[in-house]
Amino acid sequence: MVKDYDFVIVGGGSAGCVLAARMSENTGISVLLLEAGGNDWHPLYKVPAGFAKMTKGIGSWGYHTVPQKHLNNRVINYTQAKVIGGGSTINAQIYTRGNRLDYEEWRQLGCEGWGYEDVLPYFRKSEDNDTFENEFHSKGGPLGVSQPCAPLPICEAYFEAAGKLGIPYNSDMAGANQDGVGYYQLTQRNAFRSSTSVAFLNSAKKRSNLTVRTGAQVQKIVVENGRAIGVELAGKDVTEIVRANSEVILSSGAIGSPRLLMLSGIGPADHLQSVGVDVVLDQPEVGSNLQDHLDLFTICECSGDHSYDKYAKPYWTAIAGLQYALTKRGPVASSLFETGGFWYVEKGARSPDIQLHLGLGSGIEVGVDMIKNPGVTLNSAYLRPRSRGTVRLVNNDPNTAPLLNPNYWQDPHDCKMSILGLKLVQEIMRQEPLKPFVKREVMPGSDVRTDEDYFNFACANAKTDHHPVGTCRMGSDNTSVVDTRLKLRGIDGLRVSDASIMPKLISSNTNAPTIMIAEKTADIIYQDHRL
Repeated sequence: MVKDYDFVIVGGGSAGCVLAARMSENTGISVLLLEAGGNDWHPLYKVPAGFAKMTKGIGSWGYHTVPQKHLNNRVINYTQAKVIGGGSTINAQIYTRGNRLDYEEWRQLGCEGWGYEDVLPYFRKSEDNDTFENEFHSKGGPLGVSQPCAPLPICEAYFEAAGKLGIPYNSDMAGANQDGVGYYQLTQRNAFRSSTSVAFLNSAKKRSNLTVRTGAQVQKIVVENGRAIGVELAGKDVTEIVRANSEVILSSGAIGSPRLLMLSGIGPADHLQSVGVDVVLDQPEVGSNLQDHLDLFTICECSGDHSYDKYAKPYWTAIAGLQYALTKRGPVASSLFETGGFWYVEKGARSPDIQLHLGLGSGIEVGVDMIKNPGVTLNSAYLRPRSRGTVRLVNNDPNTAPLLNPNYWQDPHDCKMSILGLKLVQEIMRQEPLKPFVKREVMPGSDVRTDEDYFNFACANAKTDHHPVGTCRMGSDNTSVVDTRLKLRGIDGLRVSDASIMPKLISSNTNAPTIMIAEKTADIIYQDHRL
């Protein structure tokens, strides 16, 4: 069975939903969006606090890393979204963009057209900001961007504590200046999650030229005579071929996109041959250059009910649900990580190199246990890791999970900076303004003192910040996977548009930049096809 569309988009995540919506604005072309996961029907996808359940398996592929050589062979859960809207449906909704210098570095690496002034209009194009309207922000776009509606008094105390260490308050960390602590804006509208499925796709679905299919897992890209002509989907009885008359656009993320390319015979020839995949194009960099933020944290016991921990109990969960239903406030309206900031640990760093997240509870994410009494978490992540990892195949079966090796701390510099970040968050939590709220430090705790202690603690407790990028690197050099118009080198009719194209990891959360990439890609495609 063969069906034809002008554009076939593989992956209905943060990028894919945006692309489908923007491309289908042109009624003269037909667009198909394919998503392996299901619809975002579950209430936990809608309410901000649902994030706490997401890292624990809802809407996820259930991946994990290979043993991390430089983390005492630790295996880390690696949540990757499997639901329409992708990461934007299951993340903590934090709206940050990275630093201006991140994009200037992209440009300096040969990615002309991707400097800060080039990408800023696309950030603004998406936004419907409930607070700011200026050269950095706009109103009227599809994506709800809002101030938190459920902070707690401990958040203000955290700002004061950071101030004692010389860290200023910043009311807009996605504006003129990234430095400081403050409330993150969130991808929310009216206290509901504003995923790209909700913000972009829901209204676009009404268009007759857009088809959206969930539960549609692509097995490979079909290439004939050096051109991508469509995709192959797994069917119950027969293989289904969907043809793309103009382009196949791969938007399956930093794990899914290189995985599908390799399953299609596009990748490092020696690796493909070793797992029984026929080589279509020897492209050594596919699946290489994997970068991610590694997260460390301190957990403190509170002196009272200063966090949202108690609402994990059934009685209080019901109370919180009622409060949310009536007022759109309280724990259910919280992303739980809506307070944070950016600061420095390396002398001479060109911009903030540590990101902070204040978690309004303990045991929020998978692999971290809740403490007995109410607690609060302060996370830190080193923002510009030098380590590079890989995505590889186990075999040629599309149903087999890939081998994920972020290769954390391959470069000892990453380890040093990460531990300095951990010590910084410990110091913040010890400051006078937090003493009415914080009873004691539980983790790392007083037993962690020496460099060896800190290293072992970090190896045992580190987790991903869910920011993988770079595995289909963009560049102007011939070895890059895609060019600066995101066309795959060596295969016509094939483009990649998602976080995998980032040449270097940006200094923040990656969801807003991924949406920006999709917005810009849509314009590029319109230009290339004169649509």
